[in-house]
Amino acid sequence: MTAIAINPNQSYEQSLHRAARVNWRVEDIIGGDKQLDFTRRFLPEALARVDEITCLNTAEKLILNQIRGNSYLHLFGLVEEFIVPSVIDHVKTTGLTDITATQALLHFAEEESKHIRLFRRFAEEFEIGFGSRCDAIGPVQNIASAVLQHRPLGVMLVILYIEWMTQYHYLASIRDNFSESLDPQFCSLLRNHWLEEAQHTTLDTLMVEQLVQRLEPAEREAGVEDFFKLIEFLNGGLMMQAQLDLESLSRAIRRTLTETEQQQIKIVQERSYRWTFVGSGLTHPQFMETFNRVSPAQQARLSKMAEAYCQ
Repeated sequence: MTAIAINPNQSYEQSLHRAARVNWRVEDIIGGDKQLDFTRRFLPEALARVDEITCLNTAEKLILNQIRGNSYLHLFGLVEEFIVPSVIDHVKTTGLTDITATQALLHFAEEESKHIRLFRRFAEEFEIGFGSRCDAIGPVQNIASAVLQHRPLGVMLVILYIEWMTQYHYLASIRDNFSESLDPQFCSLLRNHWLEEAQHTTLDTLMVEQLVQRLEPAEREAGVEDFFKLIEFLNGGLMMQAQLDLESLSRAIRRTLTETEQQQIKIVQERSYRWTFVGSGLTHPQFMETFNRVSPAQQARLSKMAEAYCQ
């Protein structure tokens, strides 16, 4: 593997410094007078894609957007469940030779654990204020365990694309979004999540590089193959979540959707899920650059898969 242009020692130290500057507490973001505003949308249209659904009225589109916001946090909380053990396992293999790297990675795991707690708190607030039950795929621990059964390189590549995906979501459709009246509290969550995830991309890239350097070519390609399998596995979960959202919507608007309505919503929302949680990450230039250094032979396959998830 061609070395990624990152100075490991400097990057680990800088990561610790940045982490100290942006550190926040869950209690600073949600709870007390910091409540969700259910008169507003939670997600930007670029991520939720509810406006193109013609069979729903304005109020129903608002409800579906909020359901998507709840599912968005659930899915990210699920991802964190396999990020934390992956990082800790990586620390175990590197030992304490580079104590700065160890400290940076353990702090990385700590921040991801904090994100799990943050998403759970928002889920509690959502359940209190939304007014009807919204189901989500799970059990979360079972899904995380299934992911972790794959080779570490495959899992780490999935984590890397997801980290870049979160960066894209916030920077491209939330930070400078003045055209949509989104809930400030939900946007605050996404902003604070982004602040900490911004440094994780560097740490993820370093972990991928270290993994690859320890692997024989055949082992490396096996890890890449696991990455492609995991994308398909995660997509299956997303399609299940789209169906659960449809059922949650029917409960929330208190009417039975016709088969034609269900089909229209399902088509739009499945396409939205594929783009939001897969395509937007696989096509991120930084992820593609790292992936192509790991496995130049699979570059065309990645591009083809990314194209399929962007339709």
